[in-house]
Amino acid sequence: MFVDEVEIDVEAGKGGDGCVSFRREKYVPRGGPDGGDGGDGGDVIFRSSGNLYSLVHLTRRKIWRAKNGEQGSGSQCHGKSADNLVVEVPVGTMLFDRCYDFLLKDLSRDGGEVIVCRGGKGGKGNARLKTATNRAPREAESGESGEFRQLRLELKVIADVGLVGKPNAGKSTLISCLSAAKPEIASYPFTTKHPHLGLVQLDWERSFVMADIPGLIEGASLGVGLGHDFLRHIQRAGILVHLIEPFPDDNSDAWENYLVIRNELIEFDQSLGNRIEIIVITKADITDADLIKAKFVEKLQRDVFLISAATGQGIKQLTEYIYEKIVESRK
Repeated sequence: MFVDEVEIDVEAGKGGDGCVSFRREKYVPRGGPDGGDGGDGGDVIFRSSGNLYSLVHLTRRKIWRAKNGEQGSGSQCHGKSADNLVVEVPVGTMLFDRCYDFLLKDLSRDGGEVIVCRGGKGGKGNARLKTATNRAPREAESGESGEFRQLRLELKVIADVGLVGKPNAGKSTLISCLSAAKPEIASYPFTTKHPHLGLVQLDWERSFVMADIPGLIEGASLGVGLGHDFLRHIQRAGILVHLIEPFPDDNSDAWENYLVIRNELIEFDQSLGNRIEIIVITKADITDADLIKAKFVEKLQRDVFLISAATGQGIKQLTEYIYEKIVESRK
């Protein structure tokens, strides 16, 4: 199950209370206060992990609490501080404060972490509270409460390359052909319900990560269908590979379909219009697909690829070109 948005509450641990205690030993008259301090409550820490790909594990409970610090005891024994609660999330997770609607942290790299809630400090025991004028205090401090926060987590898939296009353009077929990713493939629209990540290995030293973004439709930038849920994941991709079906089953025009998706990307995020875009005509084994490629070359005045995942035509040239563009973009 893929989950890319979830709302949870988090609470740090409460500090342990200080202790009120006095020495009671046979040969120690007027032993004085010896109550120990309480331990600190645990912090709540979020850490990104490259081993996770969904937020589904966070849906199992609504409130995530760190443990409380232990109470102090006599003989100036301090209570044990609680361990921190570490919550692992996928790389690319953004943490938002729901109450004030601001971004706390963008965990965009593996191993990144942030303290979301700090645990309360332990209270002082009466041994720490004695003064020159109050040598036998009969009170101790209570531990501080831990911080509480309401969070919204959003996952944006991180990939070098994002595959975009209309439903049935061949994105899932291409990523399954190039990598070990196994998205569901069928002849009807919206087979892909969530992004799939695949590692494309050119050789032992060269590779890149490709994301299969579910098909977009007109109005996606306004939230039509699952537009916002899909478009969010494209923002992380450095390069966009726009796949176009030469002769769609709905008898629509390939060029018009390209303009529709292009417009939706820009309407959602202006910066997407400036990304490196590679145009690919799919299903080259269909008669006259080369004529559609020629039409795009004429209108765009740049390279357009013609591929077939079924026959392998143009696949190697496309992957080599993508890798070249990734290397250029990193300079």
